[in-house]
Amino acid sequence: MLNVRDLIPWSRGRDLAPGREGVEHPLVAFQREMDRLFEDFWREVPGFARTGGAVAPRMDVSEDEKEIVIKAELPGLEEKDVEILLSDNMLTIRGEKRAEHEESERGYTYRERSFGSFRRAIPLDADVLEDKVDASFKNGVLTVVLPKSPQAQAKTRKIAIKAGEAKAEQHAA
Repeated sequence: MLNVRDLIPWSRGRDLAPGREGVEHPLVAFQREMDRLFEDFWREVPGFARTGGAVAPRMDVSEDEKEIVIKAELPGLEEKDVEILLSDNMLTIRGEKRAEHEESERGYTYRERSFGSFRRAIPLDADVLEDKVDASFKNGVLTVVLPKSPQAQAKTRKIAIKAGEAKAEQHAA
C-alpha cells in the first residue's frame, strides 16, 4: 500500500520510497513523461530548434570565396521584431515576439498574452566588409549577406585533389 508521505519527495530528506521489485515509482514515471512531453513540444515548433536548453531559430549558413550568407527562419515575426549586430567577427541576431489577444462577451473578458525572445551568435572566421552587409526579411525568413574583405578573399586557396598518389597513401597509414 502506498503511503501519502511517499508521494512527497522532500519529506524528511528521504528519497522516494521504493516501489515493488521491478516496478517504477509513479512520480518517477510521471516526471519522465512530463519531460518527454515538453521535449516533444519544442521539437514540433516550426522553424525553431533547441540549443543548449534554449529555443532558437533554425539557421542555414553558407560560404563561398566572396561572401557568407546566413538564413534564419523566424515564423510569426516581422522585421521590426528583429535586431542584427556585427561586432568583432561575431554576428548576433536577436528577436522578440509579443502577442496579446482579448475578447469581451456576455459579461466576461478573456485575455491571453504571450512573450518569447531569442538570441543567436554566429562566429565569423573571415573578415567582412561591415559597411556592405545587407539584410532582408521576406515571408518569415531573414537573409543576411556578409561580403568578405579582399584580404579574406585572398586567403582562400583551392586545393586540387589527385587520384592515386603515393604520398597521400603514406600519410593515411
